Amino acid sequence: MVFEEKMITNGEPDEDEEEDEEEEDLVDPLDSVRQTCEESHHCVHMRETLETCETRVGSRSETREDCTEELFDFLHARDHCVAHKLFHSVK
Repeated sequence: MVFEEKMITNGEPDEDEEEDEEEEDLVDPLDSVRQTCEESHHCVHMRETLETCETRVGSRSETREDCTEELFDFLHARDHCVAHKLFHSVK
């Protein structure tokens, strides 16, 4: 004879379901700070430079040019801005 232990939840969701619901409500502050920084004057200029490069490279059929430098410049400018603002929003 085998006995099974059953938990009575009285209509309450399981702990796993509660954790999933709580995780959905969390917002990563890094995403919001990155978006804010991307809208700053310096980052907008860097993004325009990157997009100009991508357009130029995309319009040519054969080229050895890539936009790595422009991409790194944009990411550096954005991350520099984020570094100064991120820890003020973390609790």
